[in-house]
Amino acid sequence: MRTERDEQFHSFVLSHRPGLVRTATLLTAGDGHLAEDLVQSALTKLYVAWPSFRRADNPEGYLRRTLVNALTDERRRWWRRHERSMAEPPDQVRDEPGGGELDEGLRSALRDLPPKMRAAVVFRYFYDLDVADTADALGCSVGTVKSQTARALDRLRNVLAPSIPLTGVTR
Repeated sequence: MRTERDEQFHSFVLSHRPGLVRTATLLTAGDGHLAEDLVQSALTKLYVAWPSFRRADNPEGYLRRTLVNALTDERRRWWRRHERSMAEPPDQVRDEPGGGELDEGLRSALRDLPPKMRAAVVFRYFYDLDVADTADALGCSVGTVKSQTARALDRLRNVLAPSIPLTGVTR
């Protein structure tokens, strides 16, 4: 028998999951499989903390923070650090949910950024969050967001300068 809490959570998941997958795909620089894992992990944590989430002053910020924490937890896993890279992966993903609008050069450049730096760029420029909301999502200071964003944009400019002009993007 479903409780009212279960019904609320089910409705929430149905309405927010596509956006979460899109955000997670951007945070993982196009890795659709990892994005799906992150969303599942974040939703599991959210279900456990559902009463706190419902009382949150900024539920969108709470949700972003949960997703970033899931990414951080995933990067800390023992087997991730000891995984061996292969020259030819056994299978390739053709369609990546939510990641189709990024060209391969930008996706590759984002993938080369450290995870927190990538998250700062995604929240600031893909989701147009201000510096304070980005700092809240990442659990860091406003100054850290500014410096991480500036460094990320410099790296992206160096990598993408010949193919994609980043004019109009300011720090």
